[in-house]
Amino acid sequence: MALKEEVNSMAYKADCIFCKIVKGEIPCVKIYEDEKALVFMDIAPLNRGHVLIVPKEHYETIIEMEPEIYGWLGRVVTKVAKAVQDTLKPDGINVMQLNGKAANQVVPHVHIHVVPRNYGDGLTISAWEPIPGIMDVIKSTSEAIKKNL
Repeated sequence: MALKEEVNSMAYKADCIFCKIVKGEIPCVKIYEDEKALVFMDIAPLNRGHVLIVPKEHYETIIEMEPEIYGWLGRVVTKVAKAVQDTLKPDGINVMQLNGKAANQVVPHVHIHVVPRNYGDGLTISAWEPIPGIMDVIKSTSEAIKKNL
């Protein structure tokens, strides 16, 4: 397991590709940067204009993050999504953030995808058909989650 290092009071993981991009060790096609976030084009885009927003500091999942940092990223996502919409005029936009291998997270560094969508583009969110749940289970799960907030 690679150790985290601190540079300019930010934690980085030595073997993390996104940390290397943030530090400038690996090039990217950057479109925005501020003190806490870096935004660059995905080099394996699902569609033209597929953008990634990453925190500069290393966090594998949002579970490790303070809410304020994720909130900061949310503001950046909004700004970027508006720019993508104004530039490419897609029919819609997917905003996705995956946590853990079971959720299909490929790079273990928090990142948010902004993916322009157009009717007929062939992209799907497979096997996600809403099926009504069991209300008692929904309510008891809600109560259990509330206890941990």
